[in-house]
Amino acid sequence: MVEQDLRSTALEAVHQSLGAAFTDFAGWRMPVRYDSDLAEHRAVRESAGLFDLSHMGEIHLRGPQAAEALDNALAGRMSAMSVGRAKYSLLLTEDGGVIDDVITYRLAEDHFLVVANASNAEDDAAALTDRAQGFDVAVDDASDRTSLIAVQGPQSEQILLDALLSDGSGVDGPTAEDLTQMKYYRVAEATYRGETMLIARTGYTGEDGFELYVPNPLATSLWEQLTAAGGERLVPCGLACRDTLRLEAGMPLYGHELSRELHPAQSGMGRVVALKTKGDFVGRAGVEGADVAGRPVLVGLAAEGRRAARADAAVRDGQGREIGIVTSGALSPTLGHPIAMAYVDPASREIGTELVVDVRGKDLPVRVVEMPFYRRD
Repeated sequence: MVEQDLRSTALEAVHQSLGAAFTDFAGWRMPVRYDSDLAEHRAVRESAGLFDLSHMGEIHLRGPQAAEALDNALAGRMSAMSVGRAKYSLLLTEDGGVIDDVITYRLAEDHFLVVANASNAEDDAAALTDRAQGFDVAVDDASDRTSLIAVQGPQSEQILLDALLSDGSGVDGPTAEDLTQMKYYRVAEATYRGETMLIARTGYTGEDGFELYVPNPLATSLWEQLTAAGGERLVPCGLACRDTLRLEAGMPLYGHELSRELHPAQSGMGRVVALKTKGDFVGRAGVEGADVAGRPVLVGLAAEGRRAARADAAVRDGQGREIGIVTSGALSPTLGHPIAMAYVDPASREIGTELVVDVRGKDLPVRVVEMPFYRRD
């Protein structure tokens, strides 16, 4: 795909003015970094980072049977979620594979927002539309109209208070108390410059943080407002540091740890499939009928030194037998040593198991460790 065919977010000009380096991500021209991957990563861990995530998909379901439609479409029980809450769930194939992992927000009794990964947004919208047939609900793919800006890090709450609740901010709705008391995986609706803005306490970095949804025409003004309020506390961040942040936090990435060929139980996601708390849904029979006992399982790996395993590197046991493959790996900026996620034979899943990973033709001794690799205080 040539560069002119890539889609751009509403913040393209902002990223160019900041000197961003760009990459092709799921058909989008996205900032991969502005300065240093390491500096951006550390900013999120120590202060706050500002991300453009407008390549993600936003799919609204509205109607009297919106909850029932989502109970049918997703692996989680969305009807049990109260207004103002969010829930992580999976969109499954008929045979139990993972089409996508999504976050669903309940904005009203009859209104839900499903946020999809960029690479799957169109497929998700099509699947949700198809699975909503027969229910009194309307499916609206608002991805092309919506921008998503995230503020992540320990200073994110104070930066939002400074940016959104000061005189002349253009924001009506939440109070300072509302924001400070908002718990993780909660969402609130506000008005920003006359348009609806959603403020969610969610993220993909392992830190406290917020994700803000606004119409595209307001993205630049919101970004600039957050930047001005954040000052030296807030650093623009690209997708490269987002990947190392989510890896340290043990969060799966679709296409690496999740796919249509892998069942939820293999990645440790069996807990989000509501087999006991709701009735039939797309993928239930496939999950229940699958024998996953001997299939590879996802584990965390850690090593010493500075050499890091990368995706697709082979994993071997002590006898030299190939027993798995790395799905994500990096030299952890926070921990200072190599970490990775890998699918391995279940016989090698126990914590402390010594294995070997091939790193550019050389053996790297690794051991199986608990995930997440990093957990904030």
